[in-house]
Amino acid sequence: QVQLVESGGGSVRPGGSLRLSCAASGFTFSSRTVNWYRQPPGKERELVGSISGDSTSANYADSVKGRFTISRDNAKNTAYLQMTSLKPEDTAVYSCSVVHMLRRTWGQGTQVTVSS
Repeated sequence: QVQLVESGGGSVRPGGSLRLSCAASGFTFSSRTVNWYRQPPGKERELVGSISGDSTSANYADSVKGRFTISRDNAKNTAYLQMTSLKPEDTAVYSCSVVHMLRRTWGQGTQVTVSS
């Protein structure tokens, strides 16, 4: 079945960096756009950005543009979210997601905490 597993979260000081991974299985990874979302504590989930299956197109929320980079390695069935210049307001549970066979699948999420 379709499965997404995120990893790489943790605690970091403001200005720091983290790289999240999203390992996929159960479908043709290279054919699917991957979306990264986040849900800050007490707030609704928001779209962080997306990357097309062939990596030719990537889009970002204004709040992370210039600081976050989404990439993927289709040979490894893995997508990445590189986060730099992290701010306290980036604290959230980060999840990756794909739509496959008209159904959206989510990973379990990984916690990112930015605090001094």
